[in-house]
Parts: sequence; structure tokens; C-alpha cells
Amino acid sequence: MELCDLYSKDRVRLGRTMVRGDAQPQGTFRIIVHSCLFNSKGLILVQKRQGTKESWSNLWDMTASGSAIAGETSQEAMGRELFEELGIRHDFRHDPPLLTVTENGCFDDIYLFKADCDLDRLVLQAEEVQEVSWADADGIKRMVVDGSFVPYPASFIDLLFHYARNGTNPEGVIFIPEAS
Repeated sequence: MELCDLYSKDRVRLGRTMVRGDAQPQGTFRIIVHSCLFNSKGLILVQKRQGTKESWSNLWDMTASGSAIAGETSQEAMGRELFEELGIRHDFRHDPPLLTVTENGCFDDIYLFKADCDLDRLVLQAEEVQEVSWADADGIKRMVVDGSFVPYPASFIDLLFHYARNGTNPEGVIFIPEAS
């Protein structure tokens, strides 16, 4: 059972929690985090979600995502999710989200960072991730159209790639665990 902090529309923590998956109280918000890892070739690391996932099962999605749990900041949640899902360590403490989308009772914080990594050395969380790949903007947009990628608007995908090309956040430092 995961507990999530509840926030006001002004992103003030209300001092209340909810069980993840339960009905969210009207007029409250919670934090969801998404990471977009770009390599030096301008490609984004994408993951295929497991078929057992409640939402967007068997679809490709951005690098990593998840819910902040009670007591976590957005940055702490992003670091935890990235490590849990892919085995990638990145310290987001000084990284503000690239942008926040507020909808459906959530603050969706989107982080963009750059690093090169070897896909064969990632540690995929079996419950969450089927496989990973590098993708370009056109490839993602084609997958959205054919129904194999989470249905993000093309303009959102273009925006992510624009910021990855033109820079917003400092270069990320990445530590991949040694293969055992």
C-alpha cells in the first residue's frame, strides 16, 4: 500500500494522504514524475511498459515515471523511480522540472537530462518494464499514431526534443550498476 501526499491547486501540501489507487478527494492534487533521458545523439531512452500495468499496459513510454509517495519531493520521487525501473542513478535535487502539466488532479513534473548509457547494462524492473530502446521524435510520433506508444500530442514530443537539442538543464551524471 503506497500513500501519496495531497496538495492544493496552488501546490501547497495539505497534510493529508491518500492510498494510491483509491478515489482521490475532489479538488486535491498529487505529484506524478516523468523523466526524459536523452543521449549525445539526440535520442530519448524509451521503455515498453509491462502487460500487467493498470494503465498504458504493453505501450512504449518515456524513460521512467511514477507517483511521489508520502514525504517525498518531486525530485526524490524522480530519482527513486528512475533507479527502480532502470537501475540508473541520477541526483535530481538541483534539477527543477522542465515543465509541469496540471491535469486530472495531478501535477505531472517532467524532467529532462542528458547522459549516454549502454542499454545492455540497465537493470529493468520486471514488474514495470519489458524492454528499452532509443528513439527519435519521428519514430515516437509514428508509434503514437499506430497505437504502440502512450498517446502524447505530437507538439509535446516536439517540445521535448527541442529542449533536448537547445539545452535547458545541465548535463546529467549517470551511474550504471556493474553487471553481475
